[in-house]
Amino acid sequence: MQLNFDDERPIFIQIAEQIEDAILSGAFPEESQIPSTTEISVSYKINPATALKGISILVDSGIVYKKRGLGMFVAEGAVEKLRNKRKDEFYENYVSKLVREAKRLNFSKEDIISMVERGFEE
Repeated sequence: MQLNFDDERPIFIQIAEQIEDAILSGAFPEESQIPSTTEISVSYKINPATALKGISILVDSGIVYKKRGLGMFVAEGAVEKLRNKRKDEFYENYVSKLVREAKRLNFSKEDIISMVERGFEE
């Protein structure tokens, strides 16, 4: 995990996103343990409450869960939830904006498909 203290996004959001990335990449498989809030806070020299806030986002969304006395674990089905979440975010952040701009420029659907195909070839 790598935090960017100059990033405009809050540290707790970066923590949640970094753990999500690690889950998606397979670094933390489903049902495996993730670092504790103490481990995160010590490693990055941040307040434990900040680390807890980041992990709480994942708990609230059902990505990780707590085993009393053992720590935090990746939930079964977390990878699929994260993929669906990221697909929705990708659509909202990129595709919908692309389509709006394409319509303003009078591009056809075929023009856009051709451009995307060209992008995959590069």
